[in-house]
Amino acid sequence: MMEIKILGPGCPKCKTLEKLTREVVEQNGIDANVSKVEDIVAIMNYGVMTTPALVVNEKVVLKGRIPSAYELKKLLIN
Repeated sequence: MMEIKILGPGCPKCKTLEKLTREVVEQNGIDANVSKVEDIVAIMNYGVMTTPALVVNEKVVLKGRIPSAYELKKLLIN
């Protein structure tokens, strides 16, 4: 099972990325656990200074912006 984390303190962009990620996972039948990390120290431990960020299996794959649904799907499937 894929482990997906959305890093962000709860700003509108972070919430949008979380919603989009959950939709892409559901629409594509991806076996994944999606969680939200809002603790600033935990976020900084990933080396992320700009949010929102997307972590897949403990690897930061995107930070500082919201991807399109197509780009997000490519990040999660490939």
